[in-house]
Amino acid sequence: MKNKNELNYKDLKMTCDSSLFNFETTEELEPIQTGIGQDRGIKALEFGIQVDVKGYNVYIEGPSGVGKTMYTKNYLNKVATKKKVPADWCYIYNFDNPNAPIAVSLPAGQGKEFKEAMDGFIKEIRKDIQKTFNADDFEKEKALIKQEFESKRSALLEQLNADASKYDFHIKSAQNGIYMTPIVNGKIIEEDEFEKLDATVKEEYEKKSLVVQEQIMNVIGKIKEIERQSDKKISEWQSNIALLTVNVHINFLKSKYKRNKKINKFLNDVKQDVLKNIPTFLEDDSNISQQSAPPNAKKPDPCLNYRVNLFVDNSTREGAPVIMDSNYSYHNIFGSLEYENYYGSLKTDHTMLKAGLMQQANGGYIIFQAKDLVSNPLCYETLKKALRIKELSIENTADQRSSMVLVSLKPEPIPLDLKVILIGNSSLYQTLLAMDNDFRKLFKIKVEFEDDAPITKENLNKLAQIVHGFCAHEDLPHLDRNAMARLVEYASKLAGHHNKVSTRFDNLIQIIGEAATWAKISKSKVVTEEFVTKALQEQIDRVKKYDSRYIEMIKDNSLLINTSGSEVGELNRINHYVYW
Repeated sequence: MKNKNELNYKDLKMTCDSSLFNFETTEELEPIQTGIGQDRGIKALEFGIQVDVKGYNVYIEGPSGVGKTMYTKNYLNKVATKKKVPADWCYIYNFDNPNAPIAVSLPAGQGKEFKEAMDGFIKEIRKDIQKTFNADDFEKEKALIKQEFESKRSALLEQLNADASKYDFHIKSAQNGIYMTPIVNGKIIEEDEFEKLDATVKEEYEKKSLVVQEQIMNVIGKIKEIERQSDKKISEWQSNIALLTVNVHINFLKSKYKRNKKINKFLNDVKQDVLKNIPTFLEDDSNISQQSAPPNAKKPDPCLNYRVNLFVDNSTREGAPVIMDSNYSYHNIFGSLEYENYYGSLKTDHTMLKAGLMQQANGGYIIFQAKDLVSNPLCYETLKKALRIKELSIENTADQRSSMVLVSLKPEPIPLDLKVILIGNSSLYQTLLAMDNDFRKLFKIKVEFEDDAPITKENLNKLAQIVHGFCAHEDLPHLDRNAMARLVEYASKLAGHHNKVSTRFDNLIQIIGEAATWAKISKSKVVTEEFVTKALQEQIDRVKKYDSRYIEMIKDNSLLINTSGSEVGELNRINHYVYW
């Protein structure tokens, strides 16, 4: 009598009824971005994304190939479109502390406008100053000031000559100083004639020359003071004229950014710097260094400090950013400070600060593969530090083996506001939970993705929609309903359960790709059940080296398999004898 609990051999294989599908081929379907049978995980993910509290970052756990990354990115993209576009970030020159560039936040799109406005200012200011100072009115006023100085100088020299003549000396003014020559018998004599005079006369003149020298020194001091006053008057006149020119530009910019205190201070500093560098602006452009140049070869261009580094530009973004990348280098994640070779030293400035993934994701979401991130300890520790203090800094990590002198900067940190999503497996999660206290504090939401799903009509049709998406993306022939039924049977086998299908899509996609290839070889426009079965069989046949070896060993009696009798608790026991 047959035992009612005995398993029928037909029950060993799950058979899928193709009538469960509401299509002829998967081409008729619409693609979906959701997973299958991941309701609990999806619910946890959606909650974790909504929690806006420090430490509620997300760890998504599940086996490889179940669509964790795909679903997470698609879900975040959907959520992000409803979020506010984050601010732009710029770095500007710090006139008070040049080694500490200032971070400026502006509404999305205004960062680009600010950069373009300052580029326009730089382009116009030299031209306008040169145009102003070449005007006739300015030249006339400058000439009058100089004429006044020359009149006062001439008067002093004239008086000096009158005073010196009382001591029989004549005063002569030259470009490089003031000289005195003796007057003998009403005639100015030269040095060689003076040497021929009687010693007593020469001695008398030398005594009188001390008084005249003192008079000369006194007049030279007065002339220098008049010259200083004249230069100051010209400089003040230049500054007043320049101030009118600069104010036209600066006041226009300040009106656009009047609510931003950092920009207003920056513009005031720029104005003062322009006024301080008027002589430089009046020079020929060829004498001003725009790029790196040997020391003392050219004067540095003051306009270089007026430039704006548009560090993070969100002008074209819609909603919050969702960032994911495969490059896990430190600088790619956290930003960098670039350098240029400047005659034996590495030179940098605020315009060489480059944003990393974290800065780009700020105000939104960033996805990391946990294994790749943790395998780089510097990146992992820096990420945790940023999440703890809620700010992003750019730190110099230049090669210490370099013999070059390093000139570095310490830019102002940027406030951090983003959600980090780590995607990994269960073992890594348990390790981090047990070994890393920071991880427990910073990643309080765990999301679990399953590797199988119940066999329901809804789930199977969702699977068919996922197949559609893959075939459309890879430009492959689509599956008909019988091929889809065969794929479901394979998915059930992978799950190891009659009533479930595997959600490890990597394995399923591999079979679809191979079946589609066999269909192409046969010039079929549709993948049928025949091609799915062939793909499965060919996959087995490609790795039969050890099966062949076992058959050979059985044939030559080096491997014996008992096929009769019975043993408790044993199935297909193999006795392996080695013959010497």
